[in-house]
Amino acid sequence: MNKTAFQHGNAGRMRIHVLPSKRFKTFAISLYAGIPLAEETVTGTALTPFVLRRGTASYPETRQIREQLEQMYGAGFGFDVYKRGNYQIVQFRMDTINDSFVKSQESLLESSFAFLGEVVTRPVLEEGRFRGSYVQAEKENVRKKMEAIVNDKIRYASERCIEEMCRNEPYRLHPLGQRKDLEGITPQSLYDAYRQWLDHASLDLYVVGDTSLEEVEKLIGKHFDLSAAAEASYKQEKSVRKADEVRTVVEKMEVSQGKLNMGLRTSVTYADDQYAAALMYNGILGGYPHSKLFMNVREKASLAYYASSRYDGHKGIGTIQSGIEIQNYEKALEIIKMQLEDMRAGKITELEMSQTKAMIRNLLLEIDDSAFEMIAYDFNRQFSGKDRSRAELLQQVEAIRIEDVKAAAETFELDTIYFLKGQKEE
Repeated sequence: MNKTAFQHGNAGRMRIHVLPSKRFKTFAISLYAGIPLAEETVTGTALTPFVLRRGTASYPETRQIREQLEQMYGAGFGFDVYKRGNYQIVQFRMDTINDSFVKSQESLLESSFAFLGEVVTRPVLEEGRFRGSYVQAEKENVRKKMEAIVNDKIRYASERCIEEMCRNEPYRLHPLGQRKDLEGITPQSLYDAYRQWLDHASLDLYVVGDTSLEEVEKLIGKHFDLSAAAEASYKQEKSVRKADEVRTVVEKMEVSQGKLNMGLRTSVTYADDQYAAALMYNGILGGYPHSKLFMNVREKASLAYYASSRYDGHKGIGTIQSGIEIQNYEKALEIIKMQLEDMRAGKITELEMSQTKAMIRNLLLEIDDSAFEMIAYDFNRQFSGKDRSRAELLQQVEAIRIEDVKAAAETFELDTIYFLKGQKEE
């Protein structure tokens, strides 16, 4: 595992993170812009990057955006909108070939910063607001993405379980926003929301490639038109623990296969020393094909079409997902609860330990193969305030014992059971 580390600096209110490297033939650029999840801003923030990608002051037509990327030797550009902890993150990405591999008369790194800076800070406007046709088209695009979640019952059940579990917390909100809010968004209201977002978001810009921190600082100052507002930083809240009692929610839709999802809460988050043990807990419970849920619920008992678990270390929650025959609800619930109890009792084999360590080890080692994965890992440090290298995390995982996993298991408490079943079922 490489010992290289990101260099960190600032350009105005933007934090900069640069990994000078000649390993890759491209420059990998990521800009993270995060604001707290909130009902009044979530939909407008989600819609904003969809509109920003349509046109800028210099490239007002979407066709011109595509042509500019082609002129940059087919540079890649895209974005994601997601949530991390109680924050909504918009991430822009660019992947541009290193100048030394092509005959370019201009610096492609500078061209990338000029392009990204313009997309984010100088959108095309009409009478001081977003172009109406772009806003309307992207509202419909986002609406379809939201409807696609409802149509994908596995995703829908997963989202609904989180929504019910965190019904009194910002985390209940989907990062794409709420369908009911789309209709009321206008070109002016969205532009106003965009200005608020840009002026108050926590901004982190990452670059991996053959460059330097000093060069990136200059390029940001030249191409990003940002306000002089104070630098915003992420504030971590303690995870919410233990409900008074386990809450069961049953929902009926036109489905032939039941979706049994469960939400658990834990005090262990990414910043905690027990994080490695929590990773092991999730891996043994349901994170991998050798896990207890897969082997006991799906394979041995034949009660589930799929059965797995996830752990969100930034929020401090675990989730279990399974697809079952609707009439097998009680049986499946019982055997899943048995796996949770076995974990808490430390009924874990050395084979489960070694297989899980191998899976986590491979995932951590594979990060070195992707510049964007290296960026994503370092952003965890920035977001959480916990400086833990991959080598350190791997060392911690390798040292985990069964009693450490048992101690982590004792922090995971069942909070919510969500079951999606057919409308005709009694």
